[in-house]
Amino acid sequence: MTDAAAPRPVRVLLADDQPLLRTGFRMVLGVEDDLDIVGEAGDGVEAVELSRRLLPDVVLMDIRMPRMDGVAATRAIVDSRLPVRVLVLTTFELDEYVVGALRAGASGFLAKDVPAEDLVTAIRTVAAGEAVVAPRILRRLLDRFADVLPDPAAAPRRVLDPLTEREREVLTQVARGLSNAEIARELSVSETTVKTHVGHVLTKLGLRDRVQAVVLAYETGLVRPGG
Repeated sequence: MTDAAAPRPVRVLLADDQPLLRTGFRMVLGVEDDLDIVGEAGDGVEAVELSRRLLPDVVLMDIRMPRMDGVAATRAIVDSRLPVRVLVLTTFELDEYVVGALRAGASGFLAKDVPAEDLVTAIRTVAAGEAVVAPRILRRLLDRFADVLPDPAAAPRRVLDPLTEREREVLTQVARGLSNAEIARELSVSETTVKTHVGHVLTKLGLRDRVQAVVLAYETGLVRPGG
């Protein structure tokens, strides 16, 4: 008899223009049995090329790189419809490029000085199809950089028409930074019910995850910066 086959490791591509940082990430991630570093890119163009050729599960994407920055590289990867998810890394938590990266289709962002265990957890989370940006952090970003968002009047709220009143209510609470458990308490329903509503919101609006749901809530004026 043989043991059941172990799950396939998460394939990770490192994209950063600083070799020393790539070495550090490789050292941190290399000790994890379920993570496999499949390549390294020194700029955005190379990150896109390697994503197409290697098809990693997750790209750790630096936001500022030569030839093509992380925002443009993320957009190129997402627009190519590759089965690749992008986790943006930035030196500053409040970075004017981060909102752009999230709108380009990134699955979240972390500061480069994040604890090693949090980075590993984030990679696993993104590989599983979830977002890793804490809603409250995203809200601070959107509040801080509200001027980069479109005028809500220019984004007709009819985009939200497919949602029921309850689903809009849930989306509003998600955009305000509440977790499923907190929304359940706020609306006096079960956490499972909230999870179901969130799933319906994402499906009806064609969104990948909660991050894009929050951005859309701001773009449509459902929630206003500072509100």
